[in-house]
Amino acid sequence: MDGIHDLGGTDGFGTVPHHVNSQSYKPVFHEPWEHLAYSLLFLGADHLKTFNVDELRHAIERMEPRQYLAAPYYDRIVVGTASLYVEKGVLTQAELEALAGGAFPLARPQTEGRAARPTRSHFEVGDEVIATRDFIRGHTRMPKYVRGKKGRIVHRTSVEWPFPDAAGHGREALRQPTYHVSFDAKDLFGDGAEASSVVVDLWEGYLEKAGAPNV
Repeated sequence: MDGIHDLGGTDGFGTVPHHVNSQSYKPVFHEPWEHLAYSLLFLGADHLKTFNVDELRHAIERMEPRQYLAAPYYDRIVVGTASLYVEKGVLTQAELEALAGGAFPLARPQTEGRAARPTRSHFEVGDEVIATRDFIRGHTRMPKYVRGKKGRIVHRTSVEWPFPDAAGHGREALRQPTYHVSFDAKDLFGDGAEASSVVVDLWEGYLEKAGAPNV
């Protein structure tokens, strides 16, 4: 879906604050409540088998845009996980708000996902491909700035993964390899971009051989 989470290539938001990683051991969490996010996530996804990680990603994408932009990283995980607990019937919203001590805004309702295209011959390193120009109402892990753009395969994974557009909606998902696809930055972002390349990890179902019809 084209939501507030998919801002790659969008300007006007100012610089992105970040921390430089190092080899030293630093606290993973910066606030005492943040560990709760992962505890709730693994309780639902692993112990209870209530949802998968792509469903969580989609729940976070479905947050109201102003709430999403204002929420820190771990708060988004809490909201997404709580939304799935309610949607899957683990608890009611009334029970959740009683536990939270007040109103607890949840993610907006989801739409139906889509299945992967039928399996075909794999791409090989060096192949030129085009990211499909799709409008996707549900979950996807293909950023909109690569849609319709030509790139080149630089790596294919040896492991196959569930197609996220289906998995994100709890549907049975065809397993596919993913590819590291290199795009020219100017092709993605215009002549104002640096002379460099951008490598994006894309599922096979998001790609067509360059010159083939986009079906």
